[in-house]
Amino acid sequence: MTAELVRGQNHPLPHTRLEIRVSAGHPVVACATCSDPQGVVRGEWIAHPGAPMLPGIEVPRRATEAPRFTVDLDAVPEAVHQVNVLLALPEGTGGPAHFGASAAPFVAVVGQEAELASFTITGLDAETALVAVELYRRQGAWKVRAVGQGYAGGLAELLADQGLHPARETAAGIQETTAMRTPRAEPAQLRTSGADGAYTRPAVPRPNQTPGPNQPPGSNEPPRPNQPPGPDATLAPGPDATLPDGLSAAGTQPGAAGSQQTPTPDAPQPTGGPINYAHPRRQSVAPPPPPPAAHPAQPGQPAPPVAGDATGWSMEERLYNQIWGMFEDLARSVAAYRSAVDFAETRLDQELDQVLSDPRSRIGGAGDAAREAARAKCEQLTDRAREVLDRDLAQLTAESEVVEPALPPAFARWDNPAWHAYRVPMEIPMALRLGDLQLPESPELRIPFLVRLPLERGLWVDSGRSGSETAMVLDEAQLRKLALDCAVALAARLLAVYPPGEFTVHVIDPAGTAAPSLAPLVGSGVLAGPPAAGAQGVSDTLAKLTQRVDLVTMAVRGGAADSLPPDLDTAEQLLIVNDFPHGFDDRAVTLLRYLADEGPAVGVHLLMVADREDASAYGPVLDPLWRSLLRITPVPDDHLADPWVRHAWTYEPLTVPQGSDVLRQVLEQVAAARRSWRR
Repeated sequence: MTAELVRGQNHPLPHTRLEIRVSAGHPVVACATCSDPQGVVRGEWIAHPGAPMLPGIEVPRRATEAPRFTVDLDAVPEAVHQVNVLLALPEGTGGPAHFGASAAPFVAVVGQEAELASFTITGLDAETALVAVELYRRQGAWKVRAVGQGYAGGLAELLADQGLHPARETAAGIQETTAMRTPRAEPAQLRTSGADGAYTRPAVPRPNQTPGPNQPPGSNEPPRPNQPPGPDATLAPGPDATLPDGLSAAGTQPGAAGSQQTPTPDAPQPTGGPINYAHPRRQSVAPPPPPPAAHPAQPGQPAPPVAGDATGWSMEERLYNQIWGMFEDLARSVAAYRSAVDFAETRLDQELDQVLSDPRSRIGGAGDAAREAARAKCEQLTDRAREVLDRDLAQLTAESEVVEPALPPAFARWDNPAWHAYRVPMEIPMALRLGDLQLPESPELRIPFLVRLPLERGLWVDSGRSGSETAMVLDEAQLRKLALDCAVALAARLLAVYPPGEFTVHVIDPAGTAAPSLAPLVGSGVLAGPPAAGAQGVSDTLAKLTQRVDLVTMAVRGGAADSLPPDLDTAEQLLIVNDFPHGFDDRAVTLLRYLADEGPAVGVHLLMVADREDASAYGPVLDPLWRSLLRITPVPDDHLADPWVRHAWTYEPLTVPQGSDVLRQVLEQVAAARRSWRR
């Protein structure tokens, strides 16, 4: 599966032999530079059309609209810490003046004929040179980072920013070499294709003939000025322009005899190579595929539901949007039902008050008849509202039955077959399922509770009895074990949906009481280390994560993300804290609050398993901590409310089926993938 990157996002590279494919829609100069751990580029560490090869790196020898870089990371010298992929607009070739005047460049990193990552460089304006992506070493492995950093000063400013000396002379030499090897593009000519898709000669107007206003599109006559070509005609470069595959428009190799000849209407056209019929200003990124179409519905019946029947660029995004659409539909239907019931009851009260206010109706049959009529009217309105709600619930239930089996593992329950066919992913999903949501009017209809990834706030599994009727019937030991099992299942989900080595889990268990519940994580070897025990273990773990937060925060704010220590774990971090506040002194509590506040912004998250009553001795000092965490419960509880219609939603946690071995199997696959990737 291809990882669609955004600026600043990185992705691991499982292969060392790569091909970086660029689609710009217009000719660009392709270069590559190598830098040391300090980010400095030496004079000989640059590949460009005049010197296209470096150890392990090869760039195109001319400016083209679809350049391809060939990279063998095993052959890159050890002194090279980073490989930068550069794109620049050629000078004096008649192309666009800056990147903002053309389609957004598209970059794809391909390994073993499989696309690993892609990046669409949007938001460009006056830039004439840019760093597209960079390949860099991290803890013995290679990663790719989407950069998209543009320079309005051109290639000279870019090279100077990378520390190359002399930058201006080097950039001028590259542009001069490129101009010599790239003929100036001629004005676009109309080309047509025959019925068999073969190239036919360009349309040439007949002598002394003017096209009429009703000229059919795609004919041999050229269109009038400002008239678009017909559906069977596209624009292509002139006869001397160079195509992406190195063939001229006439189909001959550049520099060969006849390569500069202009096709004439009377001469047969050579067909030595394929013709690129892509419009030069067409977007490089394909539009999102349409959602699956539903089967035709019977007259008077709603259309049958289809999984993925929502907008989105991928099936995962369509399912995500469809689930939130189901959530909104259920909230809206129940809100309408409750409003109708409130209206009926209010109207009943008003009519009864009106009957009682008339002394003549207080006694006798007239008063009883009026009261019965008012109650009958109320029941009629309520029954009518319930019919509408049942119709909506039936439709949502049918949609849920179709959507649930189609969900990917990150969105699925533990009993979904998707987990039995689990494979370690290569990219981070959009969201993670934390549980199910339901309303009292439809307890059998459960909507997946999804949160976006990476997590924006920590999680708190409440092991106390406050506010939950189900928790009141359980003893304290049972409730704590259920809370720990819930936390372990959530941690396993997070480990399973992230690529290998992109998510790290730490555990603080001061008294060692969580050993039975932590057995799947400890036994599979997916933890960063043994669970921290005792006050010293608590202090050491918190200090280590706090230091990471400080370093990453300073690097991000200072724009020096590459200056982080090489031994720093850049993966997302999750800290499971059990039995809080046992083993925590005042300093540890302060560090924990700091991690809860500042950690999510730099990839450090908390998963607390605690009873708020146990920490009551701290008073209001810990109130900000609890408010910063998303509270979930190990048993069903109606503590979640949406700000839209203010429903109290019942949250139900995801539990591993009794006797199922799916959790252990998934964690073993995660551990095996980490070992194979040396993570």
